[in-house]
Amino acid sequence: MSKEPAAEAYKVQDYLQWEGDWELIHGQPVPRVPSPSFDHQQVSAAVFRQIDELLDECPRCQAVFEIDVEFAQDTVVRPDVLVICYQPESERLTRAPDLIFEVLSPKTTRRDEVVKFDLYRTEGVSHYVLVYPEAKKAKVWRLVEGEFGKVGDFHDETHSLELSKYAFDFGRLWKRKGGQA
Repeated sequence: MSKEPAAEAYKVQDYLQWEGDWELIHGQPVPRVPSPSFDHQQVSAAVFRQIDELLDECPRCQAVFEIDVEFAQDTVVRPDVLVICYQPESERLTRAPDLIFEVLSPKTTRRDEVVKFDLYRTEGVSHYVLVYPEAKKAKVWRLVEGEFGKVGDFHDETHSLELSKYAFDFGRLWKRKGGQA
């Protein structure tokens, strides 16, 4: 008989009944931190506005923010901003987004850099962008043959995210945070 305590594992059906603000990662409930800071909200909004504008002419891709993504029966996460290039089959997203932006805060850094990094890689998210508001920096990762390869660190440069014919201007993210990096 095993001496290790049994860990409870939860499913999406359980998650949908919970009160409060949670994510569910591999069957384990993860509390979301209290509402994001003002800086976090400003940067998230700047990401969404720019991505949404870049996709205006794209008939198949759309920007979405703060929506649950159900990767499996035991995993539901809520990225800050994401892009899908498919029509959802229902009210909930159940396929990997093409691009995810996570705006980091001190309480979410490990989860975004380690746990979600591995989850998004495994689930086939083609581009993952980690945004560091305090450093006025973004790290861009691209999925190649099942592994994330780092594209680069961006402060005020523009970079094509391969979802539109236009380049994303990282410098625009910091405009309301006290100027350029």
